[in-house]
Amino acid sequence: MTKKVLGRGLGAFFPEYDHTGEGDKEAESRNIDKERVLQRVNVIMQLPVSDIRPNPYQPREDFDEIKLQELSESIRMHGLIQPVTVRAIGSDKYELISGERRLRATKMAGITKIPAYVREVDDDDLIAFALIENVQREQLNPIEVALGYKRLIEECNYTQDQVAKKLGKNRTTVTNTLRLLTLRPTIQYALKSNAISTGHARSLISVEDPKVQDKLLDRAVQEDWSVRQIEDAVRKQAQKKSVGNKLLKEKDQKDLHLFELSSRLRNKFSTRVQIKKKIKGGEIRLEYYSDDDLERIISLLESVEE
Repeated sequence: MTKKVLGRGLGAFFPEYDHTGEGDKEAESRNIDKERVLQRVNVIMQLPVSDIRPNPYQPREDFDEIKLQELSESIRMHGLIQPVTVRAIGSDKYELISGERRLRATKMAGITKIPAYVREVDDDDLIAFALIENVQREQLNPIEVALGYKRLIEECNYTQDQVAKKLGKNRTTVTNTLRLLTLRPTIQYALKSNAISTGHARSLISVEDPKVQDKLLDRAVQEDWSVRQIEDAVRKQAQKKSVGNKLLKEKDQKDLHLFELSSRLRNKFSTRVQIKKKIKGGEIRLEYYSDDDLERIISLLESVEE
């Protein structure tokens, strides 16, 4: 028995729509299904919600149940104004591109059909469309956005440059967003739950000691610190680590000067910088987090005027 699969793993999702047959019958069946799919592209249709499967690349992880209920009540009373977007994947079956909240709320309202715009989209673009739709509506938290970028890189083999162009972002923005995934789970959770902002989280990236990270996070949340306040606290913590609890001596002043220089370089290159003194001279160490990040740093170094 030969399974006929349309789209990405259709047989695994809709086995009841598998076709059997041999020779001309199988070829004819494929051609008929292909024509039916093409007839349903770039049109708005009223589709049964049961015929639409969720987007497997949906970047959004959390849905506010209260807001979802409110949207459901609105749809029940006034109908759905903006159609969802789907792609045809086989015999009267569809896959959601964008509009997860609208689809869920429509089902919650007990409505069996939903207006949908049908378009032709490949698997790679399916992730991007879902990301673009959510980012433009500002519905994703920063960690979900970072995970979406990561999926584009890992699953679609995009570079950071390609991610930036695809989503209309600056590459530095993409790089800094991806760096949020290096944060401890406690900080990521605080960011996802809006307890802190992206600015707060980025300030904590440069803190190496996990206990100090958690301590600063707790104070930032409890005392409602601004981004400037947590930046100052991170700076003071680094100074404290450098000079200890002793009064600053000449050597300590030199260490503080090196710290200030490393801070300037860290702001310049948007990465962790270490300056170490030796008996004669010393070394400057710049960290990078991917091949694209290395290329970015090299480009900045090459752009420095002599």
